[in-house]
Amino acid sequence: MMKNPEEILRRSAAEIRKLIGRKEISPSEVIEASLAQIERYNGKINAVVTISEKALDDAKELEKKGSKASEMGLLHGLPAGIKDVTPVAGLRTTYGSPLYANHIPKEDALVVQRLKAAGAIILGKTNTPEFAAGGNTFNEVFGRTRNPWNPNLSAGGSTGGGAAGLATGMIALAEGTDLGGSLRIPASFCGMVGLRPSPGLVPTYPSDYLWDNMQVTGPMARTAEDVALMLQAVSGPGPLSPVCQPAAGRDFVAAVRKGIPKGLRIAYCRDIAGIGIEEEVEAVCRKAAFELEQAGAEVEEIEFDLSFGWKPFLAIRGFWMVAQQYHRLEKVEDFGENLKGNVKAGLAMRMEELGAAEQARGKLWQTFYQFFQKYDHLLTPCMAVPPFPVEQNYPDNIAGQKMKTYIDWVAPTFILSLAGLPVGCVPAGLTKGKLPVGLQVVGRPQGEEAALALARQIQLANPIGLPELAE
Repeated sequence: MMKNPEEILRRSAAEIRKLIGRKEISPSEVIEASLAQIERYNGKINAVVTISEKALDDAKELEKKGSKASEMGLLHGLPAGIKDVTPVAGLRTTYGSPLYANHIPKEDALVVQRLKAAGAIILGKTNTPEFAAGGNTFNEVFGRTRNPWNPNLSAGGSTGGGAAGLATGMIALAEGTDLGGSLRIPASFCGMVGLRPSPGLVPTYPSDYLWDNMQVTGPMARTAEDVALMLQAVSGPGPLSPVCQPAAGRDFVAAVRKGIPKGLRIAYCRDIAGIGIEEEVEAVCRKAAFELEQAGAEVEEIEFDLSFGWKPFLAIRGFWMVAQQYHRLEKVEDFGENLKGNVKAGLAMRMEELGAAEQARGKLWQTFYQFFQKYDHLLTPCMAVPPFPVEQNYPDNIAGQKMKTYIDWVAPTFILSLAGLPVGCVPAGLTKGKLPVGLQVVGRPQGEEAALALARQIQLANPIGLPELAE
């Protein structure tokens, strides 16, 4: 057995993959250690809600198939957590809803198929709010996911289980979805790297809303390089998804390792949504942004008011909720309060509001087109607040400004979703209370490579490590 398995599990996925490639550890040893890690810490954190009983057998089968370097996939032997809204054949997938508490899919989602094809081992399902609706991870089936940095606090959502599982070393890679920030919010709260890719770069199939160009499937991991590694394995068009884009010839891993070019033009904005921001959070983000000047970048603080996207996103989100839940509308009263409220708000939406929302979305795209004539990237805080108490569904005020609805506090992420741009979240530092602070990195259209390279530079300059864990 490997020496100090817990220490190895908290390394980057890329490092673990190298150890496997050099035969210093085997996939089955990694999975055994991961299962032990779940046994040790999951009772307190509640990150992994269903464990695959096949995980160890899958790892042993992988070892039988091939042990030569040429026979090993990109993700050979790496334990992956799949968000509990993404189907895995034969593995309970509840969508965080009592309506599906015992649901077992017969088909793998496309992203799961690609992870398996690259050699990843599906360790289990990670916790999510009901149908991924919410920025704090809790549901009536499995309860609340807690933040590994402080279990009294929220891990964020809706891919909160994935982020918490990564921070504790239970998994090396996390699959998730992002409509209004669901890969970025928990990445910020748990000190991970999350990427909202361009719509269709990782096709979502199966889907209850096949023409969806708002919610995306994407990766989360401990480092920007790990995110690139996972993205390399799961990106590219799929014949069953109409929302897709080509990925042939793109090398995300090589781009990240190459680093950022000298003279990169970066704009920093402290508050794109006009909701205010806690000063300690902003100070951490500002410092990380302007430190990039030491790497040869040109950094300028700007006013970049995108608050006009607030109401349009809520309108489009309302339509999205109705489209996504269309076949379950007769069960709307059986949904939890968050999901029920979202669906009913969508049903009450007027066509005029949707038309106005789409016009505003077009304006946002044009605003970014002009922005990219002068700058290469936008940096802006991911969350306006540090992690809040886990029992609290959402923060009711930010910097003294009262929030009107349960989703208003995530406006810094959801407004950016409207533009369809690649947006990453990377740890920028810690608060005085030793809590992670995430910085959003916005890239050009289909510019995942450059966005991830910049995220890696920020992470290297501002290492926060991983939380000290208590059983």
